[in-house]
Amino acid sequence: MTVLSHCLRRALAVAALAAPLWLHAAPFAGVVTHVSDGDSLWIRPLAGGEPVEVRLQGIDAPEICQPHGREARAALAALALHRQVTVRPRARDRYDRVLARVGLDGQDLGGWMVEHGHAWSDGWRGSGGPYARQQAQAAGTRLGLWRSAGALEPRTFRKRHGSCHR
Repeated sequence: MTVLSHCLRRALAVAALAAPLWLHAAPFAGVVTHVSDGDSLWIRPLAGGEPVEVRLQGIDAPEICQPHGREARAALAALALHRQVTVRPRARDRYDRVLARVGLDGQDLGGWMVEHGHAWSDGWRGSGGPYARQQAQAAGTRLGLWRSAGALEPRTFRKRHGSCHR
């Protein structure tokens, strides 16, 4: 075995061990134990183990300290707290939360939040994001956060005012 071959095998072994668990994570069922805000919740897997912090992929809800932030959290809690959900992990974010699509009785929680005016469809580079249609409907009928003129997306709010958790 050459030195290069040995190094390559070692690097592959280390990479396989260090690969994030979410890459291999299959969908799982769990119960929502806590709602942190309008796009983050904790889910205890039915198979056992500690609750997992999950961020709803594809949406961005108002920060708790910005207008409609507490209402968004209350809406998600009223819908999902203590209920059984299905989690489809996609990735991990920079805060090590599982980014996932979460379903409840066949309803996508992220889509529901946007449809009812509690969150934005998280679009990047000019796309409307996965829930652009629901956002347009909520904005058109002035639901939830769209009741207030000048609703500010959370990323813009954070740039102007900083984090709520200083």
